[in-house]
Amino acid sequence: MQLPDLWYALFVLVGALGMLTWFLKNYTEKIELMRFCAILGCISMLTLVIWTWTL
Repeated sequence: MQLPDLWYALFVLVGALGMLTWFLKNYTEKIELMRFCAILGCISMLTLVIWTWTL
């Protein structure tokens, strides 16, 4: 199955947000930014799941 290019971009964004959330949690004191990145990553992952199921 061929997936759209935007799907792959969203997949990369999910990975980057996951790594950024981990980094912010373990190496900084920026709790609000960490929560924002985590929530954005969860929303992006849910979007990927729903998008994949509807293809």
